[in-house]
Amino acid sequence: MFKKFFKKNKKEELKKDVEEVITNEVEKEESNEDLVSSQEEICVDNCLLEEKKEIAEEVIEESLENDQSVNNVEDVIYTEEPKEEVKESKVSLFDRLKKGLSKAKQGITDRVDQVLKSYTKVDDELLEEIEEILITADVGVDTTMSIMDKLTEAIRNKKIIDPQDVKGELKLIIEEILTNDNSALDVSHKPTIILMVGVNGVGKTTTIGKLASRYKKEGKKVLIAAGDTFRAAAIDQLEVWANRSGVDIIKHQEGADPGAVIFDSIKAAKARDIDLLICDTAGRLHNKANLMNELSKVFKIVDREYPEAKKEVLLVVDATTGQNAVSQAKSFKQVCDITGLVLTKLDGTAKGGVILAVKSEVDVPVKLIGVGEKIEDLQDFDAKAFSEALFG
Repeated sequence: MFKKFFKKNKKEELKKDVEEVITNEVEKEESNEDLVSSQEEICVDNCLLEEKKEIAEEVIEESLENDQSVNNVEDVIYTEEPKEEVKESKVSLFDRLKKGLSKAKQGITDRVDQVLKSYTKVDDELLEEIEEILITADVGVDTTMSIMDKLTEAIRNKKIIDPQDVKGELKLIIEEILTNDNSALDVSHKPTIILMVGVNGVGKTTTIGKLASRYKKEGKKVLIAAGDTFRAAAIDQLEVWANRSGVDIIKHQEGADPGAVIFDSIKAAKARDIDLLICDTAGRLHNKANLMNELSKVFKIVDREYPEAKKEVLLVVDATTGQNAVSQAKSFKQVCDITGLVLTKLDGTAKGGVILAVKSEVDVPVKLIGVGEKIEDLQDFDAKAFSEALFG
């Protein structure tokens, strides 16, 4: 009895110590205005600290169960690598996907379920309500019309009369729209260069850091190019990610020519026998022709200096921006040969239908989706798993 009481008190005492250390770190990060220039960057560090807190509490639990003592809370919090592996084994990638899409599920599937329950037969009024749900979930008018045409045809051909069977057909149609044979991000070729494009604030830098960490862990030699020389603190933020991932970074001073950074990075990649070069580019305002022309110059340098590399051009769009993401995708596609889309912050919106609008209207495969702040929450896109998580 006494031993159990001691463990409980010890656990509470250690957790208070953890809270104090985490709070101090968060305050220190938020006050560091030289390195942090946006809410997104603050979120990166704060979420990492929150993850450390969860990991530390698990270590405390395990230590007390095994009658081991934990005397230094800081050591527990800052010893990250082995603890991340423990957490990853407990939560599958599909569970993370399902959790990350919970808001989108509420905005689409749950509303569809409510409508289907209120009808006893399949009629035009039911279909009109489903149509309205899709449009308000940012699926887009054109994409919604295409979906409804296919749904109406399936109902007629299969003679569906039970409203509950409509959901299954809708799921199949959405899965079909999102399915693409070349949706996988393939970096098996050596060398490979990934160029990240997109406007400021969509999560380009964070995505680069997560990709670098992933492929470093897979044993690849990774190099990062800090080509976003215009946004304040962009280079510093990317350097922090490079240090966390244990990869090298090529950078120039703020305001330097992005093309020069990419040129030097390619030279360094060749000299160091790099497997994968990941290039950040300035956050282009998609309606500024001169900035888009500068982006074209970067691609010309890559084509001229690195013809042997397999090239991936990933457009990063923020799912929370809705139809604006579609507009950005269309504009960028006019300037560069986009090979894949990265949809970030899907966990932050109930209007997850934007993934359908972007995919169908620009006809470019979705290759990565972000459903959370942790490294493993940047997932390879799988249309079947996505539809299962959304409709399951």
